[in-house]
Amino acid sequence: MLKIYNSLTREKQDFVPITPGSVRMYVCGMTVYDYCHLGHARVLVVFDLVQRWLRASGLQVCYVRNITDIDDKIIKRARENNEGIGELTARFIRFMDEDAAALGVEKPDHEPRATEHVPQMLELIGQLERNGLAYRAAAGDVNFSVRKFPGYGKLSGKSLDDLHAGERVDVDAGKEDPLDFVLWKRAKEDEPFWASPWGHGRPGWHIECSAMSSELLGKHFDIHGGGQDLQFPHHENEIAQSEGAHNCHFVNYWMHNGFVRVDDEKMSKSLGNFFTIREILKRYDPEVLRFFIVRAHYRSPLNYSDTHLDDARHALSRLYTALKAVEPGGAEVDWNEAHALRFRTAMNDDFNTPEACAVLFDLAAEVNRSKSAELARQLRGLSGLLGLLGRDPQAFLQAAPRSGEEMPAERIETLIAARAAAKQGKDYAAADRIRAELADAGVILEDGVKGTSWRRA
Repeated sequence: MLKIYNSLTREKQDFVPITPGSVRMYVCGMTVYDYCHLGHARVLVVFDLVQRWLRASGLQVCYVRNITDIDDKIIKRARENNEGIGELTARFIRFMDEDAAALGVEKPDHEPRATEHVPQMLELIGQLERNGLAYRAAAGDVNFSVRKFPGYGKLSGKSLDDLHAGERVDVDAGKEDPLDFVLWKRAKEDEPFWASPWGHGRPGWHIECSAMSSELLGKHFDIHGGGQDLQFPHHENEIAQSEGAHNCHFVNYWMHNGFVRVDDEKMSKSLGNFFTIREILKRYDPEVLRFFIVRAHYRSPLNYSDTHLDDARHALSRLYTALKAVEPGGAEVDWNEAHALRFRTAMNDDFNTPEACAVLFDLAAEVNRSKSAELARQLRGLSGLLGLLGRDPQAFLQAAPRSGEEMPAERIETLIAARAAAKQGKDYAAADRIRAELADAGVILEDGVKGTSWRRA
């Protein structure tokens, strides 16, 4: 049985869907005002892995990942660019889709945008007001009254007294309590707004996800995911809003992926170690970046460095090299085979991808030893469940590492032809010089009965 570490209970639990045979999952997506960064890449890949494994386990999945297309940062960036908010967000949604596709991330079943669900947000705020949990401040905002919701802090483990004593909270004279958070923001001059019972304004960030998730998945659903940074206050506030409005349990399993670090330091723009997906893909193949993310456990910190990316590239090359030697003839998995059973056990243990990847390397070693097409098919099939090894092995192995200094493929082919001609003319010294030149350029030659093939070191 699949076990999932539940951030709410702080332990692994057997996964029991609310409706047998189906799963409803919501993941907090991007705020679209800039290029996606490495932290976004991890969220995209991690929950792509989750939905892939749920489906592979025979479950019907409804996967929702939202888009925040209105907030303070978006308004500020549109002003700086002297462009419309819709123009800005459409461009970065397109860039996000391109980045996700490059990383092999499958599209979610639904991708709701905040601006398309304002009526549902207004209804939710109205219900909170009717339940005595929301109030209108003198300045015109509508706030959530945290102290009136008795379960506040159960996800993050934070008590109200601790929060008052030491946590950084938004201090606003219009709030009855510093911990209260905004549900509806009064419109400021020259900002976009919607009409509401409380006057012109726009939704607060937290209410967006509560409204979109309940609209598409119902008031009570199976899994809610996102980055660890969202656990407090965003997800804590979602619970308060949703349970406060609907008077029922909100989510059964909360999943949070770990932070991204760069050379053992927290990634941040202020430290100058902030990388967008596009910057990384100028130097590394997208599948290498995906593999780098996949082989770390999703709850562990992910430490980015060139050394780790280079190691991921070499490791992925080993898997492709095993496939290159044997034609799999398909990718269907035999779940009764020993490696597949180990793989299933690993993935059912809270999506233990490091152990699943270890199974792939053991399987690749067996393929290299036995040249078994059946085992090669297992390797291709199991890897595919992680979104890996879907390409022609030769194409991956000959792909340049993207530093811009690699010998072009055309030059390599020309030298291989010259070497073959030198060998045919018994000029073995010239043939050896060509092999050495290619080796210095990071190109490895493999002579076989069908001629000479090559790959990059």
